[in-house]
Amino acid sequence: MEVCTLASGSSGNSLLICCGSTYVLLDAGISARRITSALKALGADPTRLSAVLVTHEHTDHVSGLATLTKQLGVPVYATAPTLDRLERKVPALARLGRALEAGTGFQLGELWVESFSTPHDAAGSVGYAVTGGGARMALATDLGHLTPQVWDAARGADLLVCETNHDEDWVRSGPYPYYLKQRILGDRGHLSNEAGAELAALAAESGTRAVVLAHLSRENNTPARAWETAARRLRSMGCEPNLDLSLTVAPRSGLGPTYHLESGRVLQASPSGEEAALC
Repeated sequence: MEVCTLASGSSGNSLLICCGSTYVLLDAGISARRITSALKALGADPTRLSAVLVTHEHTDHVSGLATLTKQLGVPVYATAPTLDRLERKVPALARLGRALEAGTGFQLGELWVESFSTPHDAAGSVGYAVTGGGARMALATDLGHLTPQVWDAARGADLLVCETNHDEDWVRSGPYPYYLKQRILGDRGHLSNEAGAELAALAAESGTRAVVLAHLSRENNTPARAWETAARRLRSMGCEPNLDLSLTVAPRSGLGPTYHLESGRVLQASPSGEEAALC
């Protein structure tokens, strides 16, 4: 199984998973043109896309969905509340929408997909744990706090894509209006660097080989600050980043590294921006 972020941040999110002949997008929060260009750069034919898995209905996760479904006719999986919220924006969902229930799993080509509820200010928000080729990855972003469902999804994943959205002090002292600060810091907002670092530490304890820090705020975080916070927490438990475990930050725009997850939890990452066939 191969995994690559296409974009990650408050301005847009999308991630590609490939296993054999199965190509799946997790979210489509950038333009359809950017998505198809990224797939081609990775050696993936956009017309072979098997499905889009949507975490929730916020624009930075679905902005390219209407055009993508119109052009490619690709099925879209999401919870029923999310599909309901998206029907006006994405007319093709009447034909292509596939409702899933949070906490359940299903076979999608050569992948086994499990969803889990996430505490976010959206209708039916979920994260995903995906297994293929003997390996497993989990995506946990856009959540206000850590729950048992999130812990369970992260535990034992070979690759964890983990939200580290903001520095709490930067949010509190920054220029945002009070209501927006409360939303970000609330139980249905976003994970701070410290909270994301705790999730990364749990994953590392359970054998995770790589952690990708994701969905960073442009105004209230930097890649260096997020990385250092997670690295400090990992070192406190005797885990040295990029020696015992790969620790990277997903680029805001443009391709991240391609992670090759194989049976036996062997993982390799090619450098960000390199063109490489996923399958």
